[in-house]
Amino acid sequence: MKKFSLLKHVLPAAFIVLSAAIFTWAQDGSKQNVRPEPVVSPTATPRTTTSDPVKYTYEFTQPKFYVKHIVLEHDANGQGTITFERLNEDVPVVESVDVSPAALTRITALWTALNFLNSQTNYQASQNFSHLGTMRIGMQQGERNRIAEFNWTHNESASALINEYRRLADQAILVFDISVARENQPLNAPKLMEVLESYIKRNNLSDPKQLIPLLRDMSTDEHIPLMARNHALRIIKQIQK
Repeated sequence: MKKFSLLKHVLPAAFIVLSAAIFTWAQDGSKQNVRPEPVVSPTATPRTTTSDPVKYTYEFTQPKFYVKHIVLEHDANGQGTITFERLNEDVPVVESVDVSPAALTRITALWTALNFLNSQTNYQASQNFSHLGTMRIGMQQGERNRIAEFNWTHNESASALINEYRRLADQAILVFDISVARENQPLNAPKLMEVLESYIKRNNLSDPKQLIPLLRDMSTDEHIPLMARNHALRIIKQIQK
């Protein structure tokens, strides 16, 4: 993991919650503009090496947001990277991403529902909400490649896919911030535990069960305050319910 100064790379809790709240309201909360997400009943997606490699990408851009640029890339097995940039920073952060089997199953089913490479559908709605950010989703398989760009959509599968990637990005960035705090300024750990719990309550994470090993490790880490260690144990119990 690259080391960065705490002042640049530990995300203040208020900014995390505000950014998540704004985007959640924009793409999930407006009953007037967005239909409910579809109920998808996909089959299990095994993590096996495919003979015909596929690469999926998600990109979010809003230069005025605290996290102003996000690029997620992963293969058919859920292995990939996240690259993100924060306001007033010149160097992006690059971290590995391992999409959980549960999240990968949902994501793959939504790509299938879109029939993405065989479709020319324009997902952009008549409403323009570019001030809330622009999204790009892309898929490449062999010589076939397609990228779709929009800032607001009424397409249920496209909307649900964007929300899956937003949750995946939120989880990856929060894990990065927790790791940086533990290494550089442990006193930030209690606040980050509060942020984590709020994300779980709002269903803003891709797969909270993935965080259990990290939380268990934190619960025995004497370098962070006892308050944070105890909070990590409480969050584990919430996740396991």
